[in-house]
Amino acid sequence: MTEPIVELDWVTVAYRDRVVLSDVTLSIAAGERVALIGPNGAGKSTLLSAMTGLLRPVSGRIRLAGTPVESLDRLDVARRMAVVPGAANLPFATRVEEVVALGRLPHEDPLRGARPADKAAIAAAIERVGVGQLMGRDARELSLGERQLVLIALAVAQSAQVLVLDEPTVHLDLRHQVGAMELLVDLNERDGTTVIAVLHDLSLAAHFFPRLVLLDAGRVAADGPAQDVLTPDRIRDVFGVDSSFVRLPATAPV
Repeated sequence: MTEPIVELDWVTVAYRDRVVLSDVTLSIAAGERVALIGPNGAGKSTLLSAMTGLLRPVSGRIRLAGTPVESLDRLDVARRMAVVPGAANLPFATRVEEVVALGRLPHEDPLRGARPADKAAIAAAIERVGVGQLMGRDARELSLGERQLVLIALAVAQSAQVLVLDEPTVHLDLRHQVGAMELLVDLNERDGTTVIAVLHDLSLAAHFFPRLVLLDAGRVAADGPAQDVLTPDRIRDVFGVDSSFVRLPATAPV
């Protein structure tokens, strides 16, 4: 069996006195493709922040590739895990290619700067995500959807074992939503990248991810394939809507 690359053991996270995650235990193997789903306020983004070491649990332990995440510095985490946030503000003028190049900082020699291998990784990421037509533009002037694709390219350039995304399709139109999901599948299946994504669109999650982890009120309510997790009763109980509003794929995810 493949060793876990991300492990959470009885993790509880709180903001001051408000518990957001409670006793979450989760193991994700290297090479898996996992979608975190659930209603607003369920703790999905908080779970990502805890995984990446940005939030320290009140109790429990989180390990990244077997190492407690709190023992890793930010550079160590960045070499192992690339993160695409749900929203990012750029405080000053930065060309698209310069934003993507930030993905190579964990690998660059601090004295010598970018090597030929880094420049090649940046060019490959720009081509793979399909943002070449945006090169030369100020990233602040892009649409939210275009900016989201640039951030995905940054993460691809980072070449980390684990790719974590918080609502990667939120600002994308339908064509780019499907394109982004197909890119994640390709990174996972061709490159072996472990992909963990928070998604609100249950139909996209069910179609493109073999494993869904459903959070509800800070706890794992279900974990498994879409057909087992998104049952009519569970959709009604957790999301408060009729299951007919959710389209599940007839076959296994692509």
